[in-house]
Amino acid sequence: MKEFMDENFLLETTVAQELYHNHAAQKPIIDYHCHLNPKMVAEDHRFASITELWLGGDHYKWRAMRTNGVPEKYCTGDETSDWEKFEKWADTMPYTYRNPLFHWSQLELKTAFGITKLLSPQTAREIYDECNEKLASSEYSARGLMRHYHVETVCTTDDPIDDLRYHQATLQSDFEVRMLPAWRPDKAMNIEKKEYAGYVKQLSEVSGVDIRRFSDLVDALQKRHDFFAENGCKLSDHGIEEFYDEPYTDSQVETIFEKAMRGQMLSALEIRQYKHAFLTMCAEMDAASDWTQQYHYGAIRDNNGLMLGRIGVDTGFDSIGTFSTARAMSHFFDELNQKGMLTRTIVYCLNPCDNEVVATMMGNFQDGSVPGKMQFGAGWWFNDQLDGMTRQINALSNLGLLSRFIGMLTDSRSFLSYPRHEYFRRLLCNIIGNDVERGLIPNDQTELARMVEDISYNNARNYFKLY
Repeated sequence: MKEFMDENFLLETTVAQELYHNHAAQKPIIDYHCHLNPKMVAEDHRFASITELWLGGDHYKWRAMRTNGVPEKYCTGDETSDWEKFEKWADTMPYTYRNPLFHWSQLELKTAFGITKLLSPQTAREIYDECNEKLASSEYSARGLMRHYHVETVCTTDDPIDDLRYHQATLQSDFEVRMLPAWRPDKAMNIEKKEYAGYVKQLSEVSGVDIRRFSDLVDALQKRHDFFAENGCKLSDHGIEEFYDEPYTDSQVETIFEKAMRGQMLSALEIRQYKHAFLTMCAEMDAASDWTQQYHYGAIRDNNGLMLGRIGVDTGFDSIGTFSTARAMSHFFDELNQKGMLTRTIVYCLNPCDNEVVATMMGNFQDGSVPGKMQFGAGWWFNDQLDGMTRQINALSNLGLLSRFIGMLTDSRSFLSYPRHEYFRRLLCNIIGNDVERGLIPNDQTELARMVEDISYNNARNYFKLY
């Protein structure tokens, strides 16, 4: 029987073990999509307890706790103590076997705190006290944890109205880890939301543009886009339920925008026309600035009315069908490509049934200008676990070039989530090692080492033009 989570965790062959320990594990981390709080990095935040660091904002753990029958006050409530929340998570841990949370949590305890005991109701108090004692040290501050995990660059997720003061402060400090902003203009796109007009007013104030028409909105966003570029931004990101390809005219988009600003009801077609126009405009800005654009699609957000306004409400899968998704995605990218405005692009899907669709679609628009220009992104949200990542890697391998893949990201709000990179790298090396063992690929140590080092680090560094 193999020992649980030993040094060769997930590594089933000697080839996998050599590739991971001597190559993948040695590379720094480029976390090109995360939701860290920039203020915490700028101010080198010190955490009051393991609960703040580990459970604060972690919707994965909250979801599991609710499923285990834990009342909401122990997840997001203000009336319960840090210990009470931690205790409820410890009560839940034995029920997470075969859920990625079990592996992630034990990896986080082991790699950050050196704790190899399993978290359970019996060990909860001991582990809670040991973690809190270590958190009192400066080594466990926000910056200390980033250093500990050998992080080289992080790209946060930032709204166009953000002033980026914390990115600027971090850049001007002596902190060796680069924290770059990433442009996330979803609030300016989601015209159907009741708060849309209020958001546009904020954008107007920040940009100095009197926004009365859609063309004014474009001018305001261009100013903010330029501002982000001046502050080191190299990526945009869009959270969309689906891709849009409804035809529109400029006059139609202007009318739709004016109706929304007056608070009038929009039809489903008008919303889709607007989002098509908006995403096209953003893509053209990104191409002009030589940014990389990211699309996270297929999440049906804000499902539970009781949970609205909280981080990480439940999601669902793409409801419009694979064929419609493929057709709309194809039309959208083709329009940009025909105009010479299709920049480096990453697409993430929430429904694994779309894996082959996305992997194939990315191949349709490779143009030889950049290795791996069009990327099928890593397993996202509920897919960043062993099965989901394996399926994504297999689809990409079958329909593209795995060797050109830009690898993993945390997509997390937590400073303890960096072991997700380790988890991915171990799985990657194991897949390759098993292929060697089965005689499917040659046991060429030089080429295999290059491959895992590129996917773990080098490809992302080159792709995003970080240096």
